[in-house]
Amino acid sequence: MKNLEMIKGVKTLLDKCANVKAGEKVLIVADTDNIRIAELIATAAIERNAEAVVCIMTPRKAHGENPPETIVSAMMKADVVFEPTTYSLTRSEATQKAAQAGVRVVSMPAYVEEMLIRGAIEADFPAHEKTVQKLADLFTEATTAKLTAPGGTEITMELGGAARKGETGKGFCTGPGTICGPPNIEANISPIEGTAEGVVFADVSIPDPQMGVLSAPIEVTVNGGLITNIKGMADAAALRKILEEKKDPTVYNIAELGVGLNPKARICGIMLEDEGALGTAHIGIGDNHTSGGTVKAPLHLDLIINNPTLELDGKVIIKDSELLF
Repeated sequence: MKNLEMIKGVKTLLDKCANVKAGEKVLIVADTDNIRIAELIATAAIERNAEAVVCIMTPRKAHGENPPETIVSAMMKADVVFEPTTYSLTRSEATQKAAQAGVRVVSMPAYVEEMLIRGAIEADFPAHEKTVQKLADLFTEATTAKLTAPGGTEITMELGGAARKGETGKGFCTGPGTICGPPNIEANISPIEGTAEGVVFADVSIPDPQMGVLSAPIEVTVNGGLITNIKGMADAAALRKILEEKKDPTVYNIAELGVGLNPKARICGIMLEDEGALGTAHIGIGDNHTSGGTVKAPLHLDLIINNPTLELDGKVIIKDSELLF
């Protein structure tokens, strides 16, 4: 019975998000935690007379880590790649190179079956396209950004004034060489390295399989574009452990400023729901080398903040979650 409930969401992924057509080569890259969802996608692709192939791998150890080389090679030969995996492949070099080769890529990290039944997947993705693009353009044009929130967040950073390009997460990727992560709808940018200063109070979630919805806020101090201190309760200790275990200073890099724009999204501890939720912003840390930045790190995590106010070049663009552009 649950498979039948999930079919609507699967159809949305294939028809509205990726526009899978008859005769196309569809590759589903999954890991051992997501086989059932991979099978449903493959079945739906076959129903549309596409050629479906499923590749199963062991779960990666962090967001952005590449699949095995055999799968990377297969990705380059597909028309459409779906990625229902535990950790996100969006920022992996494999996904980026596939997109550069003209492949449409649907990233699906940490998908659970409930996400295909209700919630953010029910959004009208094209209806939000203009809003997403407008905010991305504002990011591109701006030289500075300031993010504040009632929880205590106050952080500034330089954006470069067209030196960095704002990116869009529209929830669909129907054109050649495009990447989407439905149901996430967001706009984001990679700030100039070394320029972020202030404090971030993550008070919503850190969507990572080892964390999720936060039980108490985490206070993150930022100096010179790097995290210099992490304070809080058990969740803060968990974040410190994740970063320390990488034994790589690049994980402390302030890598991204993003704003969620999906009104159907619910906070649940899963990346594509949480970071795309309307009324939130996020500060990404770690890797940004595949999204306009220069830092290659062994992970990328998002610190999600509730009820943000965003200023670009001193102009208020978002006030207490209300979009003013």
